Amino acid sequence: MAKKYFTAEQANRLLPLVKEEIQELKQIQKSFEEKWKLHRKLKEGHQNVQTETKSLFTLECELEFMEIQAQLHVNNIQSTGAVLKGIEPALVDFPSFKGREEVYLCWREGEEEISFYHGLQDGYGGRKPL
Repeated sequence: MAKKYFTAEQANRLLPLVKEEIQELKQIQKSFEEKWKLHRKLKEGHQNVQTETKSLFTLECELEFMEIQAQLHVNNIQSTGAVLKGIEPALVDFPSFKGREEVYLCWREGEEEISFYHGLQDGYGGRKPL
């Protein structure tokens, strides 16, 4: 797939979709962490092997399904051409150009619109106003 480049306007139009996908990812992450704790507890205190084996199998299936769901949300973001950098806090880059220089338009959770960019090697710490 060819790399897609965005103007700030195009990237801003994608933000509602990106925000929705990230919210779904955060919910999955929270549920995953809760189920993972329960999974560890069951594994550590295995007194009733038959009952706990069934419970462990069920939990493991649920955890695997959550991983698949999370990957689908990540794929939904990436299929737009955006680059998901993190979900806590949410960071998304959009390939772009500033003059002739290839840059990333940079959005961080809590920002209403894309107002910053950074060089390909600079990362979040090198953000500059548009």
